[in-house]
Amino acid sequence: MFDILAQDSGSQGGGSSMLMFAPLILLVVVYFVLLVLPKRKQEKQRQSMLENLKKGDRVQTIGGCLGTVVSSDATEVLVKVDETNNTKLRFTRSAIHKVVADEKKIESK
Repeated sequence: MFDILAQDSGSQGGGSSMLMFAPLILLVVVYFVLLVLPKRKQEKQRQSMLENLKKGDRVQTIGGCLGTVVSSDATEVLVKVDETNNTKLRFTRSAIHKVVADEKKIESK
């Protein structure tokens, strides 16, 4: 008799334990949608920007240096930072923060 009661209560408890984990599952889904997906999109855009660097692009490094790309290869970018002294610095591609729009292009629009 006790075995029958134990089996009945065990089958009913299984459904309620799933309901107990529903908020946790919902929290994981919301975390993924709000934090992970936008970060992935941002990383794809950054990778695309780094792959499309070309001679003449005006860039800003993660250190704040502004300059113009003189040459680039698979891992490094040579940036001209001073026109008067012809100063050039070599950076790894990952050190490039963003491509800066030229003021001339903005004024002409």
